Amino acid sequence: MGVSVFGKSLPDRQQIRSAAVPISILLKPRFRSLFPYRSVTDVSLPYPERMNSKKTPASRPPETVVGWREWVQLPSLGVEWVKAKVDTGARTSSLHAFGLEEFSLDGVPWVRFAVHPWQRSKEDSIIAEAPLFERRSIRSSNGRSELRPVIQTMLRIGQHESLVDLTLTRRDDMGFRMLLGREAIRGRFLVDSGRSYIAGRPAKSIRVANQKRS
Repeated sequence: MGVSVFGKSLPDRQQIRSAAVPISILLKPRFRSLFPYRSVTDVSLPYPERMNSKKTPASRPPETVVGWREWVQLPSLGVEWVKAKVDTGARTSSLHAFGLEEFSLDGVPWVRFAVHPWQRSKEDSIIAEAPLFERRSIRSSNGRSELRPVIQTMLRIGQHESLVDLTLTRRDDMGFRMLLGREAIRGRFLVDSGRSYIAGRPAKSIRVANQKRS
C-alpha cells in the first residue's frame, strides 16, 4: 500500500524501487524542500538489502614465496630430497631419469625409471614407478624437440604440496636434477629470483652428504 504525505498519495517501496523519476515531482513545489532526496534511488538506499549491495571479490589463498633454487621432495616416488631449479622461462617441469622401462599394470600403462637425487653424482640411485600420464613433445634449451613420457606426482616444497606434471629425461649435463616450470609454479608460488632455499632445507647432514657426493 502507498502512504500519504500532506494529502498526497505516495507509492509503496516496491513502486519506488521500480520508478525512474525523481520523487520530488510527486510533491507540490512548496513541499519539495522537506525531501532532500534527489531521486527514488536515494530513498531506497537505507533499506538493509541495499546497504551491502557491493560484492567483495573472492579471496584467494596467498602464494608461497620460493627462490630460484629450492630443495623439494617427491614422496610418491621415494625421493626424499632433490635440488630443483625454478625456471619461469620453461613451461614444463622435468626430472632426471634413466633406465626407463614401460610396462602394463591391470591394463594401465606404467613406467619404471631410476633417479640420481644428488647433483653431478651417480650414487644412491632410487628406483621409482608411476602411471604413464601421456607423452609430450618438448623443445629443450638446445632447440631440439624430444618426445618425453609424462607422469603426475606429488610435489612438496616446504609445507606446500601439489600434484604436478613431470617429464622424464636424462639431465646428466645439467646442473640440477630437476627443473620446475611455469605449469607447476602458476597460481601456487611467487618467485624471488634473488634468493635461494626460501622454503627450507633438509638437515645439515644431508646437505653435507650431497656436497661430498657432487
